[in-house]
Amino acid sequence: MLENKVALVTGAGRGIGRQIALTLAKEGATVVVNYNGSRERAEGVVAEIENAGGKAEAYGCDVSDFEACQEMINNVINKYGHLDILVNNAGITRDGLIMKMKEEDFDAVLNTNLKGTFHTIRHSARQMLKQKSGKIINISSVSGVMGNAGQANYAASKAGVIGLTKTMARELASRGITVNAVAPGFIETEMTEVLSDSVKEHACEQIPLGRFGKAEDVAELVAFLASEKGNYITGQVLCVDGGMSI
Repeated sequence: MLENKVALVTGAGRGIGRQIALTLAKEGATVVVNYNGSRERAEGVVAEIENAGGKAEAYGCDVSDFEACQEMINNVINKYGHLDILVNNAGITRDGLIMKMKEEDFDAVLNTNLKGTFHTIRHSARQMLKQKSGKIINISSVSGVMGNAGQANYAASKAGVIGLTKTMARELASRGITVNAVAPGFIETEMTEVLSDSVKEHACEQIPLGRFGKAEDVAELVAFLASEKGNYITGQVLCVDGGMSI
């Protein structure tokens, strides 16, 4: 489905990003596994892909760094000649109630989650416009749709991603480039594993389907949007949340 396509997935060393990278590679794409924290984890994802017969490479870059993003994307384009799929998944949290939230914690979350998304789109757009094709999928969050107490910075960043998505969809549509957002709810990852049983139970009470989702649920939707099957979908926010945002 994605043969001969080149995909860049940010924050792909673990969790949802890892699964997105694995799924895109399974569908035939060559995947650039971006990471900022652990090179070992990213190399592990690359190894998984290669062991399954796919193609991938790891690339370290802090997406909050404008110039570093430019260098990363230029290197990808110079190596492969094209960039077909961009998945903006990199994200961090610095949770806390607004009265106790430090300015640096607010800034750090927006710099990675929102500005990081802007940086990669900004530097990828020229190549996609030249190609007259491209798929951009931004990972937002149900928190950006509904808001969430204790996550003013995170919710603001993810709501910002939604606004950015809709605007970019309008700007790039005339050249055949689609831009969509996927908004996960509670997904089973390392981040949710550390939650207490009581917190998990309370969360499940807010979800009509009564359970957490799996990383595959998000990754399969991303793969659909990245494929030709999603050619007529743009500017949309698709929630993968078990009905939480109804």
